[in-house]
Amino acid sequence: MKLYEYSIRRIFLLIFVLLGVTILTFYLSRIVLNPLGAYVTERTRPEAIPAIEKRLGLDKPFYIQYIIYLQDLVTFNWGWSRVAHMPVIEALFYRFPATVELAIASFIIIILVGVPLGIISALKNNSVVDHAIRIFSLTGISIPVFWLALTLQYSFSYLPKVAGLPSLPSNGRVDALLYQQYPVNRITGLMIFDSLIQGNFIIASDALLHLILPAMTLAFLSIGAVTRVARSSMLEVLRQDYISTARAYGLPERMVIYKYALKNAMIPVTTLSGLLFGGLLAGAIITESIFAFPGMGQLTVFAISSNDSYTIMAFTVLASFIYVLINLLVDIVYAKLDPRIKY
Repeated sequence: MKLYEYSIRRIFLLIFVLLGVTILTFYLSRIVLNPLGAYVTERTRPEAIPAIEKRLGLDKPFYIQYIIYLQDLVTFNWGWSRVAHMPVIEALFYRFPATVELAIASFIIIILVGVPLGIISALKNNSVVDHAIRIFSLTGISIPVFWLALTLQYSFSYLPKVAGLPSLPSNGRVDALLYQQYPVNRITGLMIFDSLIQGNFIIASDALLHLILPAMTLAFLSIGAVTRVARSSMLEVLRQDYISTARAYGLPERMVIYKYALKNAMIPVTTLSGLLFGGLLAGAIITESIFAFPGMGQLTVFAISSNDSYTIMAFTVLASFIYVLINLLVDIVYAKLDPRIKY
């Protein structure tokens, strides 16, 4: 089977996965949550509720409602957001760039820290350095995200302010007063990118400072996983015969490690990194809430507290689609990188 045939087959199978997601979200939106939550308030007259139900198709049989639900998903008619006071699709995509920016910053930290630590741990196998790195990676996997976020806020924002030292911002995406003085036109929604292409380096640097603590929080949870995979993969590669042969020929150790071993050791890391990035896009809810970072995660928390079922379900479907799409891309890249993979 050729690569493009494999890709088409994977896409076909993922359609059924997405259908399963829509069935689950439809069930939750109709049974667990109140589908009228975004349209009915305390001021809504009781006699107006049947008209709202009819307009939303809630008076029809379940299978008809599901067909309408699929049609609305495909046409991006995702309902009204009670918390954002605008259509759900507009609310999500207005906040989506903030989540992407946070995910990219976190991903960069994960790769720059996790991969080198894994390689060093493998090269220093069973040494003090190796044990220290393994303890660090285990700590990263074990620490609750909310505790880490609050600890970083206290250590790098609150305490330095009390001591009169420079501190990092603990909430928001950019300083509101500074943004009023130096406004940035929204182009992509990525604050740092938009600021840089408009030459607004003041807002770009401030936005970067606001990213540090939430990005570190989100990244720390995944650094341990990348470190462990990079370490185990590197150890496995170093035991291969072709590495022993390269050393027997007298090649420099640096060349053996970085030219021959590292390339093959990074294949599993590439797979894990892709999945982690999908998780970063979909799973930044707690981090965004604690740091008041205006992304999709924070909007979803507001929606949960306000029983805004349309926003909750739209976020669930969008996050599932992103994760499934990235999973597909990772499978294709993995199959391309590793010739041993059978399609």
